[in-house]
Amino acid sequence: MKKASIHIDKHFITGQVDERIYGSFIEHLGRAVYEGIYQPDSPFADKQGLRQDVIDLVKKLNVPVVRYPGGNFVSGYHWEDGVGPKSERPEKIDLAWNVIETNQFGLNEFMDWAKKANTTPMMAVNLGTRGAEDAKNLVEYCNLKGGSYYSDLRRKHGYEQPHNIRLWCLGNEMDGPWQMGHKTAAEYGRIAAEAGRLMKMVDPDIELVACGSAALTMPTFGEWEYTILDECYDQVDYLSLHQYYNNRANDTADFLANTVAMDQFISSVVSICDAVKAKKRKKKSINLSFDEWNVWYHSSEQDKKLERWCKAPHQLEDIYNFEDALLVAGMMITLLRHADRVKVACLAQLVNVIAPIMTSDTGAWKQTIYYPFEMISNYGRGTVLHTLTDCPVYESSHGDAPYLDAVCTMDNDENLTFFLVNKDLNDSMELTVDLRQFEGYQVKEHVVLTNPDVKEVNTEEHPDTVTPVRLPVGNCSDAASSITGRNSAVVEGGILKATLCDKSFHMIRLGK
Repeated sequence: MKKASIHIDKHFITGQVDERIYGSFIEHLGRAVYEGIYQPDSPFADKQGLRQDVIDLVKKLNVPVVRYPGGNFVSGYHWEDGVGPKSERPEKIDLAWNVIETNQFGLNEFMDWAKKANTTPMMAVNLGTRGAEDAKNLVEYCNLKGGSYYSDLRRKHGYEQPHNIRLWCLGNEMDGPWQMGHKTAAEYGRIAAEAGRLMKMVDPDIELVACGSAALTMPTFGEWEYTILDECYDQVDYLSLHQYYNNRANDTADFLANTVAMDQFISSVVSICDAVKAKKRKKKSINLSFDEWNVWYHSSEQDKKLERWCKAPHQLEDIYNFEDALLVAGMMITLLRHADRVKVACLAQLVNVIAPIMTSDTGAWKQTIYYPFEMISNYGRGTVLHTLTDCPVYESSHGDAPYLDAVCTMDNDENLTFFLVNKDLNDSMELTVDLRQFEGYQVKEHVVLTNPDVKEVNTEEHPDTVTPVRLPVGNCSDAASSITGRNSAVVEGGILKATLCDKSFHMIRLGK
C-alpha cells in the first residue's frame, strides 16, 4: 500500500473560490438546446417548453453561470434571429456544425431558463462574421432599462425589465482556422479592444473575457495571448482557456495524468498575463476564465457519419465512463488549486452534448461525470488552503504525475473539505493529514466514487452503475469495507487518517 501525506495551514491561503468556477455551457449544438433544455412536446416540459426534469438536475449541480450561445456557433450567429415572435424567426444554416438552426429558442428564452435553473448568463458576442457595432447593440438590448431603439425592442418583445447580464465573452476561439471569421492575433486584439470599449460605454459595469488560444496545442499558443492582450488589456478583465482531453491511446494512467498538463497550462497563461501587465506598468491583473474544459472523444467516429443540414442531431454525445469521472474530478481539483487566478470556469457542456446530463423522450439521467462535479460544486466553496501533497509519482507523457490529486477548502463556517483522487489503478493509498492546528475537528462525512471497471458507464436503463457511496462515520460496515477496503476516514490524536482505495475519488468533510 502506498503512503501519502497532505500539509495545510489555516494561514496559508491560495485564494477565495469565485463560485463562477463551477459554471457550465449551453451551445446551439446537437441536442443541447432542442431536446435538451427545450422540448415543447415533452411530457416533462413546462408551459414555456423548458424541460423541468433537466432543470431539477441542473439545480442539484449548483451551477452559478452558464455560457451561451457558443462556442463555434456564435461566430456566425445573428442574435436578432432568436428574439421576437417565433412565427417570424428565420431558419438558417449553421456553418459551425453543418445543421439547420430553427431559432425557436433564443436569448429571451435562455434568460427565462436561467432564472428557473438558478443560474446566470455568460453571454458571448459574435466577433467572427460581425463586430463591435453588433456587440454594442446586444448589450443595449439586454442591459438598458429603456428609451433607446434596442432596449425598447426588448420591451416590445415582452421583457419590460433589463436582463442585466454582467459577464460577456468577446467571441470564441478566434485563433482557430475552423472558426467563422478566423483572425490573426493582431486582428482579433484590435476588434476585441474596440468591441469591449463600445460595450463598456453602454454599460460600464460589465466584465469582459478575451479569447485566449483554443487549446494548449495550438501552434501560436503563447504568442497569441501576448499579442491580443497587448491590444486589449485595458478593456478586458479575463482571458479564456479551452482544453479537452481524450484517451484514444487507451492508457488510463496517462489519461489521468492530464491534470499535470492542465496545471502547467494554467501557470503558463498566468505568466503571460503578468508579463503584459509588467510591460504596460498596469495595476490591474488579468484573471483567467477556463470556459471550456472536459473529456471529449467518445463520439468522434459517430459524428463523422452525420448527415449535413439536419436539425438537432445526436451530435457530440459522449457516453462517459468511470475513468472520465476520475479525470473530471482531477481537473476540478486543479482549477481549485489555482483559485487565486482562475475566477470563471465552464464544464463544456451541460446537457446531451459532451455533458453530465442526458435526455430522451422518456426521461433524464446522470452520467458518471455528474457526481464529482456535483460534490465539488456544492462543497468546494469558501477559501482554498494551500495544499501540499507528498506522495509517490509515476512517469507519464506529461512528466512525473503524482498518484494523488488533492485540494482542501475551508468554508465560511470553517469546515474543511478534502477532495482527493487516487490515480493508482491497482493499489490503495494510506493518507495522513496533520490537523493539530484544527483542534476538535472530526469527520462529518466521507463519500467515495469508485468502481472495479474504469470503462463502466451509466445508461438510461442502468443509471446507477457508477454512483457515490457515503461511508458510515465512526464505525465500519461490511458494505463500506467491500467498496473501500476499510471504514470511513477518522481523526485520531489530531491526525486525519484515511485509506483511499485504488482508482477512486473521495470527498472528506470535517468540522468541530
